[in-house]
Amino acid sequence: MNNKQLGILFLVFFMGLFVQSQSKFTLRGTITDASTNETLIGATVIITELQTGTTTNEYGFFSITLPEGNYNIQASYIGYSTINKTIELRENITLNFALNEEAQSLDEVVIKENVERINLKRPQMSLNALSINTIKQIPVVLGEVDVVKAITLLPGVTNAGEGSSGFNVRGGAVDQNLILLDEATIFNSSHLFGFFSVFNPDAIKDLKLYKGGIPAKYGGRVSSVLDIYQKEGNSSEFKMNGGIGLVSSRLLAEGPIVKDRGSFLFAGRSSYAHLFLPLFDIDNSAYFYDLNTKISYRLNENNSIYVSGYFGRDVFEISDSFQNTYGNSVLNFRWNHLFNDKLFANLSLIYSDYYYGLKLNFVEFDWNSGIQNFNIRYDLKHYLSPKLKLEYGLNSIYYSFNPGEIRPTTETSGINPFDLTKKYAFENAAYIDAEQQISDQFSISYGLRLSSFLRLGQDELNVYENNQAVVFNQELQIYEKARPIGTESLDRTDVIASFFNFEPRFSMAYQLNQNAAVKASYNRMSQYLHLLSNTTSPTPLDVWAPSGNFIKPQLLDQYAIGYFKTFDNDNYSLEIESFYKTIQNRIDYIDGADLIANNAIEQIVLNGRSRAYGLEFLLRKNEGKFKGWLAYTLSKSEQQTPGRTALETGINNGEWYSTPWDKTHDISVTASYDLNPKWSFSSNFVFQTGLPVTFPNGQYIYNGLSIPSFESRNASRLPSYHRLDISAIYNPKPNSTKRWKGQWVFSIYNAYNRQNAASINFRQDRNTGQNEAVRLAIFGAIPSVTYNFKF
Repeated sequence: MNNKQLGILFLVFFMGLFVQSQSKFTLRGTITDASTNETLIGATVIITELQTGTTTNEYGFFSITLPEGNYNIQASYIGYSTINKTIELRENITLNFALNEEAQSLDEVVIKENVERINLKRPQMSLNALSINTIKQIPVVLGEVDVVKAITLLPGVTNAGEGSSGFNVRGGAVDQNLILLDEATIFNSSHLFGFFSVFNPDAIKDLKLYKGGIPAKYGGRVSSVLDIYQKEGNSSEFKMNGGIGLVSSRLLAEGPIVKDRGSFLFAGRSSYAHLFLPLFDIDNSAYFYDLNTKISYRLNENNSIYVSGYFGRDVFEISDSFQNTYGNSVLNFRWNHLFNDKLFANLSLIYSDYYYGLKLNFVEFDWNSGIQNFNIRYDLKHYLSPKLKLEYGLNSIYYSFNPGEIRPTTETSGINPFDLTKKYAFENAAYIDAEQQISDQFSISYGLRLSSFLRLGQDELNVYENNQAVVFNQELQIYEKARPIGTESLDRTDVIASFFNFEPRFSMAYQLNQNAAVKASYNRMSQYLHLLSNTTSPTPLDVWAPSGNFIKPQLLDQYAIGYFKTFDNDNYSLEIESFYKTIQNRIDYIDGADLIANNAIEQIVLNGRSRAYGLEFLLRKNEGKFKGWLAYTLSKSEQQTPGRTALETGINNGEWYSTPWDKTHDISVTASYDLNPKWSFSSNFVFQTGLPVTFPNGQYIYNGLSIPSFESRNASRLPSYHRLDISAIYNPKPNSTKRWKGQWVFSIYNAYNRQNAASINFRQDRNTGQNEAVRLAIFGAIPSVTYNFKF
């Protein structure tokens, strides 16, 4: 950035400060649910006379500075009755709103956090949000409500197929998504190897997915941010709700610690299908359980504290010979402090842990691995004026990586204790973000994140000739592992490698008229952690590794432009976005790479690059008995690893090839219909281009063995994927005044029993000797029933 550009940036900033100096008084407050005192995120406050307004932050707080005068204030939130109040602004005022939930709110379909016209003025783009009530209406496999499966119905979001973990955003890999639960990092978002997500829908309050235009407060990943907040708990009265399904049940309890001041929330969920397997003489089992907790307490008008946690585990057993256990644990302490009417601060102390354990009784050893981090962050929001808002803060994360350790389980075991070398790192960041309204039609957001990553010393570090851990065999034209020429041990306080990156962010919105706007954005982001996985869908056995001498940080540049329009008084809306992004230092693997228990990962990886581009289309209907949306994505995702010198072939001969999660066409249709107060129906249809795969294209005989040869990477595709899901929700007594209220949910996943290919394997028929292709399909048609209750 040259001096002239810097001068223009400072001029724009000080123009905002001048506007702020003309303001007189500040109106501040919080917006809550009247029945539970739960704060509402993204609720709207509009000053009708000035046709301006603001929205509440992650803690339900808002602040707006206005000239002296009399105003009509309108507070609203989707699914709640609007409140209008007239105020006389002659001094700073605190005004809190408690909104009453409308009767039909459970049937609202909301994709954006706010469908008011004011959103057309905001520069934020590439943001999707789903209400939990919408997610609960979407038909899913085995009737288990799934947050991750729901977001894959949005444009630009896919997964690697049925039974796969994680999700892919705009052609990015699973590890390129930052997943936050109450600001704590979740490293694995799936239960039972991808069949269900780790998020209990009853405990979730707010969900946002940033695909682009990502604010500077977020960092550490290059594809997307899934930001989820748990409920705070009902501080008015004790309540319970839950559900009983075919494979799992859940229960949530919430209530006041001190009425209208403090609350608690406790939610548990567990599967139990494994309990019935012994009835069929099946020794194998697979189950999961998780717990969500939260305590909230308002110390006084300016201070609140929150303690939240999550603990989840998956257990997979095969007879008495094999047991696999894995899961996330997080704990977070947060302190909200209001310095004054315009400055809001949040301090967070966060611990996050992902554990993976494997017990092999038949060879008598245990395998344990995982990643831990300790995170401290301090974020401030400064409401300088109605037209200028600042966000800035600091963040520091300490990582401890345990790639694996082996322990014998018996005294007679032939296994010797063995530890892969543990790794450590520090990630730090400082950021500032400004959102400024330049005129009634034009607004911008601009920010900068400065990030650093320090790879710390470890017990044993391989040293290679010419600092190359991978060498190219000219004779065989293949990449091979280099032999270390020695090792060195470094203290934890030593720095093996350090990286510093500037990450500018910019977005703008120009409102063409009351109902239409164009928006554009640019993002530079850095990612210092890498999930080492050479499978299409990550598994719990995959290992997280930090950047260092041989694995460089991934660097993203993303550009996006979009057109947004509302119709019929916001009953309909249209969003069209186009994006293009490039990523430097995307790791690739040499042929024959083995990642399991590898103490020298650097010997099998190379630094390449990737790119993705596409067009996203979202048409939605927000009101009426019939609601829903149509999402379509046309995109391309590619990867390239050219040779490091002219003598090397690179991976795939240095040519671009489709990533394993590339899908040219992705269509989702989601709809719901409210027949009457007792019955409502919903369905979704999905069509996707088949995933790229590498098939054998020949074979040869060597020493009597048939050895297959393969085509270039991901040159073929699986058959196209499509399915139809349907569900019906029955409320037996919708108008009952009793505390106990029940609801039945009937659903059929994959209603026409499509046998979608999860993979195609090749084998030789034992009888004919002929080669044959075998399709593996995970799910056919699956009916389910769930009973939900609350009291």
